[in-house]
Amino acid sequence: MKVVVAIDSFKGSMTSMQAGNACKEGILAAACAHCGGGAAAVKGRKIAADNLDVVVKPLADGGEGTVEALVEGMNGTYEYVTVTGPMGNPVKARYGILPDQTAVMEMAEASGITLVEEPLNPWKATSTGVGEMILDAVQKGCRKFIIGIGGSATTEGGIGMLSALGYDFMDENGDRLSPVFDSLEKVVQIKNNRVPEVLKDCHFQIACDVTNPLCGARGCVYVFGAQKGVKEEEKESMDRAMQSYAACLEKFTGKKLSEIPGTGAAGGLGFAFLWGLPNVELKPGIDIVLEAVGLTNELKDADVVVTGEGCLDFQTAMGKVPVGVAKTAKNYNCKVIAFAGSVTEEAKNCNEKGIDAFFSILPGVCSLDEAMDTETAQKNMRNAAEQVFRLILACGKEKSSLHP
Repeated sequence: MKVVVAIDSFKGSMTSMQAGNACKEGILAAACAHCGGGAAAVKGRKIAADNLDVVVKPLADGGEGTVEALVEGMNGTYEYVTVTGPMGNPVKARYGILPDQTAVMEMAEASGITLVEEPLNPWKATSTGVGEMILDAVQKGCRKFIIGIGGSATTEGGIGMLSALGYDFMDENGDRLSPVFDSLEKVVQIKNNRVPEVLKDCHFQIACDVTNPLCGARGCVYVFGAQKGVKEEEKESMDRAMQSYAACLEKFTGKKLSEIPGTGAAGGLGFAFLWGLPNVELKPGIDIVLEAVGLTNELKDADVVVTGEGCLDFQTAMGKVPVGVAKTAKNYNCKVIAFAGSVTEEAKNCNEKGIDAFFSILPGVCSLDEAMDTETAQKNMRNAAEQVFRLILACGKEKSSLHP
């Protein structure tokens, strides 16, 4: 029997790999008990008597925790670089480099809303640090990028990132404009002679889970602006400025991009990536991560897939990470089990989305602090996985018995 474990992080409690490895220990403990093996056998990947193989893969949705999951799960390394923060102050940003020289980034590390200590100011917030982080990775040899763009503090159409990458935006007098929102409506000329040639050799996968265009009623100003400090009475004029900016950039390249779904993500950063870089894909974060970790290849001969996250609820059923895993697993006729810290009544909708059964790992009533404690959570995961797989192994080990 082959079991593939791909569990999202339990935020504030377990990383993806901590949860996955704890689950694996529980599965192997069940196999040992089933075949009469000793405790030492749990340390192995396979239990010969049961022909059991347990594979753990890191998992994330392209947002917070993606760098950590991929670096820890794929033997990558962390890099640290000081860049321009969202309000213009220096911040230390972390990103990862995988063994194949793929850079894994979260734009929130450089331009995230959580980095803003002063009152939010959409006129001043900039994505400059994102471009600086990309250039740092390029200088270190990276040519492939996975970038999550959730959690931004910006609404400036990516002018900050593009400026950092070497684009110059000028006003009617030929003066270079500051990379902030206040400059958007003033852009009349663009130069790209400072853009590094090496960027043409780079490929970017942008984890983008929204489908909003850049401008209009569904654009970044109207839909996401308020959470970044845009006042209601400012929306009309700010959207007009964004339209002017987009028109100038599109005239420069001759490409109409602003209506493409996802261009309104991260205050227009989705648009900036498509406009300013030659090899860019805007894709759902879960699809990017599943491809990066090679989950599909492992599922081809798997019998059971274990997934999960901190809380299974109605949002899970609407397409969060566990359902993404289940959907892929069902293409290969796998049974899918999910574990969670808490389970709501609406989680039953997950059964209609490919999760055959789900379980809470909590053994009883406890305080939130106790439930969130990493060691306790890992113990609970091990114990829950062991009991579920004791039942599975007792019912039959072969794939045919799991699929009547």
